[in-house]
Order: sequence, then structure tokens, then C-alpha cells
Amino acid sequence: MKKVAIFASGNGSNFQALAEASLRKELNADICLLVCDQPEAYVVKRARHLGIPVFSFRAKEYPSKEAFENEIALELAKRGVEWIILAGYMRLIGSTLLNRYRNRIVNIHPSLLPAFPGKDAIGQALDAGVKVTGVTIHFVDEGMDTGPIIAQQSVNILAEDTRETLQKKIQAVEHELYPKTINELLDE
Repeated sequence: MKKVAIFASGNGSNFQALAEASLRKELNADICLLVCDQPEAYVVKRARHLGIPVFSFRAKEYPSKEAFENEIALELAKRGVEWIILAGYMRLIGSTLLNRYRNRIVNIHPSLLPAFPGKDAIGQALDAGVKVTGVTIHFVDEGMDTGPIIAQQSVNILAEDTRETLQKKIQAVEHELYPKTINELLDE
């Protein structure tokens, strides 16, 4: 089983889905660390409840991105982490981690990239009036949601959909597609 760290910044629904899949032996990964840049985020409570170690930090307490990424890299090395899985981590990954984990950092995004990259992809899709959006899983590179696409699945937007209903539909797809895709990557 490959050792993975999950990076998250907020509520942690994708973290929870991955951790539960791992506990049910449906995800062929040992989730050995949560990395969170918001120590008060709900995802930290989720991790602690599941007995998953947490490394949390505040970026503003470091002189540079390189400084906090070096500390993260030390935490990852201590645990033998082989892959990084982003699950709502709201920071761009810098060269310190990209160079160490090239082609082993994966992200999930709530749109069919390249459409609607960055923050509030669901709001962007609704504002644009598109009829289809979806979920993209991709490798992380230096850009924002620009890395090579690994998997995508569409989600229809109905006339009656609100931000909340569309988010629920997208999360249902994410919680199924992400563990499946990660398994395929880790089994290669």
C-alpha cells in the first residue's frame, strides 16, 4: 500500500470520502497525514476523529512559501509519503514540493477543465449559464488547475439547480470518482 498525504483547507468532504474508503479497504492507500493550512478548519476535526495525524500551519507565520513547503517536506519524509492528494487545498503548490513529488501530486476540481479553473468553479459555471459542468482529476503542475488531466466526469446542470444542489451533485461524483482514480494511479 502506498503512503499518501492529503492536503486540505476547509470542510474536508473529499478528505472524509477518501479516508472512509481507505478504512473500508476500498482505497489502496495508507493515509498517513493530513496537511492543512487552516488549523481551525473542520477537516482537522475529521482527521483527528479518524486517528489520522495532522500537520497544520499558517502560511503567514513563515517568511516564504519555500519555508513552509520545506517544513511540509520534512513531515512527509518522516512518514515516507509517496503521493500527495489535494482535496480542497486552497494554495498553489510551489517548486519545493513539485520537484520532490513530480507526477505524484493529484488534484480534484469541480469543473470540466480547462473550463472554470480557480476559485468558485460552481459559481462560474452557473454564472456562465452552461448546461454541463463536472469533475476533473489532474496532475498538479506550476499553474492553477493546468496540469495533465487524468479523469473527468460530466454533471448536467438543470434549470432548477441552485449553487447548493449543483454542489451536492458534483460532490457525489467526486466522492466516487476520486477514490477510483487514485486506486488506478497507485496500482500502476
